[in-house]
Amino acid sequence: MQLAKIIAALKTEPIRVDGSATCEITALTHDSRQAGPGTLFVALPSVTPGRTGEAGGARFILEAVEKGAPAVLTAADLEVPRATVVRVADPRAALAEAAAVFYGHPSLQLQTAGITGTNGKTTVTFLLKHLLDVAERPCGLIGTVRYVVGPRELPAARTTPESDDVQRLLREMRDVNCRAAVMEVSSHALDQGRVRGVEFDAAVFTNLTQDHLDYHETMESYFAAKSVLFDQLASQTHKRGTAVINIDDRYGRRLYDSIGQRVKTVTYGQSSNAMFRATDLRTDLHGTQYSLHAGGKSYLVRLPLIGPFNVHNSLAALASMQALGHDVRKSVDALKDAPQVPGRLEMVPGPKTFRVFVDYAHTPDALENVLRTLRSLEPQRLITVFGCGGDRDKAKRGPMGRAAEELSDLCIVTSDNPRGEDPEAICRQITASLRGRNHETIVDRRAAIRRAVALAGPGDIVLVAGKGHEDYQEFADRKVPFDDVAEAASAIRGRAA
Repeated sequence: MQLAKIIAALKTEPIRVDGSATCEITALTHDSRQAGPGTLFVALPSVTPGRTGEAGGARFILEAVEKGAPAVLTAADLEVPRATVVRVADPRAALAEAAAVFYGHPSLQLQTAGITGTNGKTTVTFLLKHLLDVAERPCGLIGTVRYVVGPRELPAARTTPESDDVQRLLREMRDVNCRAAVMEVSSHALDQGRVRGVEFDAAVFTNLTQDHLDYHETMESYFAAKSVLFDQLASQTHKRGTAVINIDDRYGRRLYDSIGQRVKTVTYGQSSNAMFRATDLRTDLHGTQYSLHAGGKSYLVRLPLIGPFNVHNSLAALASMQALGHDVRKSVDALKDAPQVPGRLEMVPGPKTFRVFVDYAHTPDALENVLRTLRSLEPQRLITVFGCGGDRDKAKRGPMGRAAEELSDLCIVTSDNPRGEDPEAICRQITASLRGRNHETIVDRRAAIRRAVALAGPGDIVLVAGKGHEDYQEFADRKVPFDDVAEAASAIRGRAA
């Protein structure tokens, strides 16, 4: 594809083009390590919490050109020997637009659903992929746990990758005969325009609770970032997408009030005016059952996942299936065989005298919801192991500690992913908010898990929270293998021995 064709497709008009636009572009990347002959290298500005830097990827331009890249797109006013320089005001927007045209607008050939919100994104994407697969719409997936492209499963670098990677993955899905794609859309991705150029058939809002304030700074800014997905839905050129909104959530109601007149909308929840409404919830160790009321009909839903929050997640998936044109009754029937979502209230195999669960809950709201769900199972005791990540929103450490203390019989405060912070200091910040004596601090996460399992008696439940599916622990100078499910299983075996 000629560079001129890519430039002509940009809505973000170039300020200046220095050099020939007739060069042939055979690859597109924002990563100079992947540059080579035929590559258009896009130098992205650096991002710090709340603001965008001026330099960032510009310092990698020479490296990309030395590797053979014939063209560069940047905001920097630079002269680059041996390469055409396309200067734009907003390289992130230009990257997204260039990637969409370079990869042939793959979202237009797929039924595409985007899921955003603080909690529930991963579970909704897994449920929706399952329902689409059963409905004979082979479905790809982009999300926190993994990327799925046809028969291939790829490690996820982050929840929503950069826009060129998003478009490439969608194109690969199309090329292996996927007919649908579901993706988690993070607030960072929306703020940075990573799904710009993707046209959605359905956009889902799950909820909004405190998280990522190290980046967004205020809940209003966080909500504004999430709302970008629905503003984009309303302004699409080719698809008339549907917004699927949880109106039990106060931010969901705000979103519905602001977007409801601009796009087709389906609501879900337990509220009496929800279009997909759940009543008569029942949960046990084997799963959840509820009555669904939708479109003047009622259905009995059996879900092999535990908890009221998974009722909302399944409602989101069912409402999305209807928005995508699929039969509700068939979708309800398919839910009974839904897969376990890795690290989402995942039961660790072991003796039935006590139970151990691993969950990704890493916000106050998520931790409280999981603990209330486990408490509803009426354990003899509920023992919680949790910590808080370093270099992230510090304001949630106290609320998480109080939720764990209030709803657990014993909570063991430990290290999560301390990153650049002192793990002991993070634990002290958590315990400073605790009022009672039903807690211990064991900084070593492996030792904390072993301690919790060793203390578990008949009828007890142990929750290991915070890291879920992650298979590593991240420190300031290293990332080491660490899997909560594997560690809990090892602790159970060690106790038996």
